[in-house]
Amino acid sequence: MKKIVLTGGGTAGHVTPNLALLPSLKELGYEIHYIGSYNGIERKLIEGAGIPYDGISSGKLRRYFDLKNFSDPFRVLKGCAEAMRLMKKYRPDVVFSKGGFVAVPVVLAAKHYKVPTIIHESDMTPGLANKICIPSAAKVCCNFPETLEYLPKEKAVLTGSPIRKELLAGDRLTGLNYSGLSASRPIILVIGGSLGSIAVNNQIRKILPKLLDSFQVIHICGKGNLDESLIGRAGYVQYEYVDAPLRHLFAAADLMVSRAGANSICEILALRKPNILIPLSAAASRGDQILNARSFEKQGFSKVLEEEQMTEESLLSAIRDTFENRQQYISAMKQSPLTDAVSTIMALISSYAEM
Repeated sequence: MKKIVLTGGGTAGHVTPNLALLPSLKELGYEIHYIGSYNGIERKLIEGAGIPYDGISSGKLRRYFDLKNFSDPFRVLKGCAEAMRLMKKYRPDVVFSKGGFVAVPVVLAAKHYKVPTIIHESDMTPGLANKICIPSAAKVCCNFPETLEYLPKEKAVLTGSPIRKELLAGDRLTGLNYSGLSASRPIILVIGGSLGSIAVNNQIRKILPKLLDSFQVIHICGKGNLDESLIGRAGYVQYEYVDAPLRHLFAAADLMVSRAGANSICEILALRKPNILIPLSAAASRGDQILNARSFEKQGFSKVLEEEQMTEESLLSAIRDTFENRQQYISAMKQSPLTDAVSTIMALISSYAEM
């Protein structure tokens, strides 16, 4: 039986691609172990999937001053020692890393024991953790054609992001019944990321009266972001968070408004949904969402509206324009070769596990 260690954590985006690989790994009979942080979001998600989980110490490697910069190196060293013990214990045939700082000790331990590692980089440019890990990797998978120029040529593989199969198996009628909406008017699905987006939420609600003249709206607004004054509004339904039924809401949607996190937009691509991307501003991030969004815009997959330019008028105009031209976006997405990342990555995993 082949053995694999999966790693990655810190955000849901560092975990969900690993979850997408689980059915194929189980089908091929792999013994699967996951190494993440002690109490990160990955622990709950992976244990919920029934996969053996080991936590290690993790510290963040910051490029800016913070008092934790003095203590985190010791956490990283402790994590490295723990990862070495686990690597020796499990002796995997291959490691798959989705990134995040907890993955660094795991990848370095794999290199020490000569275990091949496959890394997946979601964003346009590698983050600091993956930059540290890339020299130790056998292959580096990525989502965007532009990312290839930032990676060693002999290691880079354009794969797209692994998507959970269940997301592609939604049922429109089930989505309509769940949301209480009808098939009589097109539906806009608004998602602001796992925590929601105050900026997107506010603008959507400001233009809601005009939107509801032509559309219905499903609004996933994030924990604590429900607007009680809008509960029961005809044609509008809001949720803090949606788990299993999300695939059915995807199926019901005719148009999406979303942030531009790499995993989210790759899901939109796989679902071939016309979309408006509102990337997180450079002031609030390292600018990766802006780069992600611009790549999708360049490939004809998305319309981009940057947060700094988002007004009631510009958002309403973007929605109307994208819906009117929705077929051209759908056609562009259908031509993308990056909609079956699971098969591509599984082929890589199998090739290195059999070495």
